[in-house]
Amino acid sequence: MKTLTFILLLVTTFSIAQEKTISGTVVDETNMPLPGATVVIKGTTMGASTDFDGLYSIKANLGDVLVFSYVGYTDQENTVGVSTTINVSMQADNSLDEVVVAGYGIKRSSRRDRKSKRLVRASQYQKSTNPNVVQNLAGKVSGLQISNSRIIRVKNGANKNENIILRGNRSLTGTNNSLIIVDGVISSEETLRKIDPKNIKGVNVLKGTSGSALYGSSASNGVIVVSTKHNHKKLKKELDSLINNYKNVNDESYGEIQENNFERTNFSPLSTFSIDVDKASYSNVRRMINNGQKVLPDAVKIEEFINYFGYNYPQPINEHPFSITTEMNPTPWNAQTRLVRIGLQGKTIAQDELPASNLVFLIDVSGSMSGTNKLGLLKKAFKFLTNQLREKDTVSIVVYAGAAGVVLEPTSGTDKQKIIEALNKLESGGSTAGGEGIELAYKIAQENFVKKGNNRIILATDGDFNVGASSDKDMEKLIEEKRKSGVFLTCLGFGYGNYKDSKLETLADKGNGNHGYIDNMQEAQKMFGKEFGGTLHTIAKDVKIQVEFNPAIVEAYRLVGYENRLLIDEDFIDDTKDAGELGSGHTVTALYEIILKGAESDYLNAIPELKYTKPSSLNSFSKELLTVKFRYKKPDGKKSIEIVKIAENENMIHNKKDFNFSAAVALLGMQLRNSKYTSKTNFNDVISLAEKGRGSDKDGYRAEFIRLVKTLQ
Repeated sequence: MKTLTFILLLVTTFSIAQEKTISGTVVDETNMPLPGATVVIKGTTMGASTDFDGLYSIKANLGDVLVFSYVGYTDQENTVGVSTTINVSMQADNSLDEVVVAGYGIKRSSRRDRKSKRLVRASQYQKSTNPNVVQNLAGKVSGLQISNSRIIRVKNGANKNENIILRGNRSLTGTNNSLIIVDGVISSEETLRKIDPKNIKGVNVLKGTSGSALYGSSASNGVIVVSTKHNHKKLKKELDSLINNYKNVNDESYGEIQENNFERTNFSPLSTFSIDVDKASYSNVRRMINNGQKVLPDAVKIEEFINYFGYNYPQPINEHPFSITTEMNPTPWNAQTRLVRIGLQGKTIAQDELPASNLVFLIDVSGSMSGTNKLGLLKKAFKFLTNQLREKDTVSIVVYAGAAGVVLEPTSGTDKQKIIEALNKLESGGSTAGGEGIELAYKIAQENFVKKGNNRIILATDGDFNVGASSDKDMEKLIEEKRKSGVFLTCLGFGYGNYKDSKLETLADKGNGNHGYIDNMQEAQKMFGKEFGGTLHTIAKDVKIQVEFNPAIVEAYRLVGYENRLLIDEDFIDDTKDAGELGSGHTVTALYEIILKGAESDYLNAIPELKYTKPSSLNSFSKELLTVKFRYKKPDGKKSIEIVKIAENENMIHNKKDFNFSAAVALLGMQLRNSKYTSKTNFNDVISLAEKGRGSDKDGYRAEFIRLVKTLQ
């Protein structure tokens, strides 16, 4: 018996000893780090992602196979051996063959640019007998294909419309046409054909994976950049039309936001709004910054910036599914005011304890979804989600383009290969019948409804609906009717150029769901890995907050962000009014900037004395700063439950690091929105405040925020 025990002890000790921490760097073929690359132990859901220096760390056993993935690159497998270091150099996926042309006037250059750039000089055009710039490219750039399609009429007769495609772009994604830039402005092939070759100064062609370094994923189908001789007056008209073309190509839409102003407590003591756990705005703006684009002010939703990050709020300990935290500190950007932070922490439910999920993947495969940053990234993200599913979960896949159809009937989460094969077969092309797709997805979800389970549609699209019911109002009406079914809706945005943020936000808000934007695989891993429960499992719906400020202490207040979530005060107790949903483990943070009684302020003007409205005695509440009321419904409930928390002026909880970081994020949002309340602060102030609040930052999201601000700086 002792011998057997000794042997078992040896085996156990040996097994434990096999597990070790593997670390290393993931780079591309030019030795540049790849942030957001995923590292997964094959056959499991255990994984990690690289940080912004391409570094990763993962625990694995001897003999485990590590699978390295990154959008636009071929997956690579490495077996864990004796060494604890595995460095990986990813190779470009030739089936996608990203092609990039350095833009006119771009001064930056890298080793990868110099290795793959091809310059076609003007003399080569002038010697040619072809009057067409497009046709002149043929034979001068290796791998170039000119495909003819419809007939168009030009000044000197009938010409065919050429589509420019570069070798290797054998499309999994439908539309293969390369991006065209003339004198720094995005243009069309038709405009390019009209330019006289004699007026061409040069054409730059850069082939290889360097596209993302200059243009991001917008260059995945290739870019041809033409520079002209500006002293030719006849080009002015064409260049004016190019500017119009640029506006048409960048056809993103965002809801207008009017910043919240200070409200006097004597006149308006109540502030009422719906919670917001959406995080799409932050990752979308991150994409703009990383791609060197101008940040559009209405793309910045400050509450979504703040709520992108997790904070150290306590787990709930009573019958309610969330805890409530309040605190107050001096406002970092204004010495005359104070900043109040109200935090909700949703109860975290272990993944294996979550109820069964009935999921319908509703995937946009229209022509607008072509490109690695859209359908290509979408496939990888949904494959990662598939690897998280359990036996009791089921998945159906509905796609839509010109029409909608079912490509995968309900399939168990254990049959991962079948789900992945269905995803691999998806290709893009055609128009966008979003309304029809939504109708079919709800039909499938209702037919397979799981009582007491998680019934959810996950819509993945750029939001560019153009067939059937397609306007924001059409979508709102459709979803308000469908949400009565008990099916929740998660909306995921992909891509840019024609991204319809306002439409997806409307769908998610009215569909009892959440809205995310996936700009890279790191974000997909965050949503479907680290925040799996929060993304897919609702613990409370129609969550509303109403704050009543004590006019004896607070002269005025303003809610930072949440402009699109404001409710009238009467809506708070009206159970028919829709509000936000809270997922497992989610945190929600709201910031109020307040002006205390008697404090000087540049933001308040004198008002006449009132004759009929006199504040009554408030002595009995002299210590109370504010009262917070919350209402929520259980996921399958119809009647709301109310919680009340009183915050006293002297007994506010302080978590300085989290407070500083949330304030830094809010300040950046205000600066990007050109707020009048930033008190002449700059990006240095944001960085300094964020550094103070960085804390342990085990996932690196706060470090990433600081890097983004430094990029803006």
